[in-house]
Amino acid sequence: MLRIGVLVSGGGTNLQAVLDAIDQGAITNAEVNVVISNNKNAYALKRAEVHGIDAVCISSKDFDSREEFYHALLEKTDEYRLDLIVLAGFLVAIPEAMIKKYRNRIINVHPSLIPAFCGVGYYGLKVHEAALERGVKITGATVHYVDEGTDTGPIILQKAVEVHKGDTPKELQQRVMEEAEWVILPKAIHMIANGQEEIG
Repeated sequence: MLRIGVLVSGGGTNLQAVLDAIDQGAITNAEVNVVISNNKNAYALKRAEVHGIDAVCISSKDFDSREEFYHALLEKTDEYRLDLIVLAGFLVAIPEAMIKKYRNRIINVHPSLIPAFCGVGYYGLKVHEAALERGVKITGATVHYVDEGTDTGPIILQKAVEVHKGDTPKELQQRVMEEAEWVILPKAIHMIANGQEEIG
């Protein structure tokens, strides 16, 4: 059984997609053991509690330095003996020590078809605003392994989504979540849990 920790900063819709997929049997051989947020008001923590999953807040505001915050984050992930760390809208740079320790065991979902609209500064609505500004006809989402760069790790899955004429960034964001993120993130976890994707 793959032990998963999900790191999230906000509402946790991707987390919910993962939990639903586990409940429905679309993800097998995996369980979410802990949800960690850097935001004590993150609705994702409520989603975890409803599911009977440990919900933990580790906020940088509670520490004197970034190093102490990073240390606490790594300590907490270690405590749960996790096989896989899933970044589902976690708006914190992952410390290098964690990337080294969990090499090829941290995955992220990004709301574009990498290498388009990714890297430093591209997160949340900013990604969709940039896609609309550029006038692309197709966007989508990517699940990839996390390395020391920003959105630079090996790609696991991608799914394309059509951009509609007159889309607002919010409308496009919602469509990318529904048609791509909530589909490929559970699928990637299932593949990893069942040996269809390299890990470790």
